Amino acid sequence: MMFMSPDHNCTSVAVAAFYRFVPLDPLEPLQQELLAFCQDLDLRGTILLAPEGINATVAGSPRAVQALLRELRSRDEFKDLAAKISHSDRQAFHRMKVRLKKEIVTMGVPGIDPNREVGTYLDAEEWNDLIQQPDVTLVDTRNRYEVQLGTFEGAIDPETDSFRDFPEWVAQNLDPDRNPRVAMFCTGGIRCEKATALLKNRGFKEVYHLNGGILQYLEDTPRDKSRWNGECFVFDNRVTVDHELNPGHHEICFNCRMPLSEEDLNSPRYEKHVSCPHCYAGVTESRRASLKERARQVALAEARGQQHIGQVFEQGEHES
Repeated sequence: MMFMSPDHNCTSVAVAAFYRFVPLDPLEPLQQELLAFCQDLDLRGTILLAPEGINATVAGSPRAVQALLRELRSRDEFKDLAAKISHSDRQAFHRMKVRLKKEIVTMGVPGIDPNREVGTYLDAEEWNDLIQQPDVTLVDTRNRYEVQLGTFEGAIDPETDSFRDFPEWVAQNLDPDRNPRVAMFCTGGIRCEKATALLKNRGFKEVYHLNGGILQYLEDTPRDKSRWNGECFVFDNRVTVDHELNPGHHEICFNCRMPLSEEDLNSPRYEKHVSCPHCYAGVTESRRASLKERARQVALAEARGQQHIGQVFEQGEHES
């Protein structure tokens, strides 16, 4: 694949999140080409490549982001690639990474492939109708810290710390006979797509998931028709978004990456850029000293009107 670089000078920052379950092989040439292309355009973020597909969040000038999407869509395997675009007044990442993985969202169960078998996609209106039916089991596939910030009315919280924990929760809590109709959702669609493939593999007949995830639902659904409560955690520097997809009211702990509520921020165990109530007890003295020095450097950068590199929210593995 040959990439051509456009003029990408722009002061605003566009953030594009996208994924696609599609067989990819070989991976190494695509990795090298994507990395060179993104670096040439000064795009930053993370692209994950695996035999099952692609999963990415990248940020840069709107021209550069659109150039990447055009080039990907020029390939047959990505021709219908959909992306969620948001905008920021600062760069969300401080480097560009293109990584090869076994899975683009890690479940850890061999043989689960949404390219072969997946649940039924529902749009927002269909979703509202389905989840109000009494025989439907509604499951939030996200991690517990995400669910605590907001979820759909009546949804079950598996209380997982990682998506790797989800298959075991399913084995212990769901049964094809007791739960004949299961509906699942996540932030942007990738986890629930993998989760429906898991359930289909385990003999569940009627499995549904929210097309485009919570973010698409919030975009498509008027508040007066919404069955969503709270804010939605997102994997960028906004931390959370409200129903109108505006930045929410949470910050992120630099040390443990937990989202922080107003109550957390007012806790005596919260120290900006150092620790929060969730991690305070586990921070060693040496780690605390290192974090305080970093906080001092951040404050100096702010006083100069600059952004310290440590202030940039750096997403880990994409689970949107």
